[in-house]
Amino acid sequence: MTEVTYPHVGSTRTGQLPSGYRHLRHRTRIGGGEETLARAGEAILTFRMHRAIGARISADSGRAAPGVLLTVGLGPLRAPCEVVWTVEEGDRIGFAYGTRPGHPATGEEAFVVERDEHDHVWLTVTAFSRPAGRLMRVAGPVAVMFQHAFARACGSALRRLSKR
Repeated sequence: MTEVTYPHVGSTRTGQLPSGYRHLRHRTRIGGGEETLARAGEAILTFRMHRAIGARISADSGRAAPGVLLTVGLGPLRAPCEVVWTVEEGDRIGFAYGTRPGHPATGEEAFVVERDEHDHVWLTVTAFSRPAGRLMRVAGPVAVMFQHAFARACGSALRRLSKR
């Protein structure tokens, strides 16, 4: 791990989100079946899901793995992050990134696709965050709406990508 800006690394993996942060849990049904899970998981791990919603991803690897440094750009915003954990086991595939210095927020966000006992495939976006500086504090409710819209967009993009 390099220089993440929060002490609760891995909390999105356990689901025990720390207090003092805004929490986000958003779930989108992607489809069904093992092939859908595999395609969706690959789109998440290779950052294709992020790129499909218009995010500019600059990463020091083409695939998510702990320690991979990346910058997520949306519009004029550039957000330095680091992949803090990945999962590729059974019916769960995904990763989380944590914020690094220069990110407008402090926290962690996870993107995990899972196949349930009914063969339904779901994307779950889990995050905890708080403003890292004055800009995000001023943005307040707009920033929260943006984070929710981002999670919904990820679900829509992943649904499209997993059908190909």
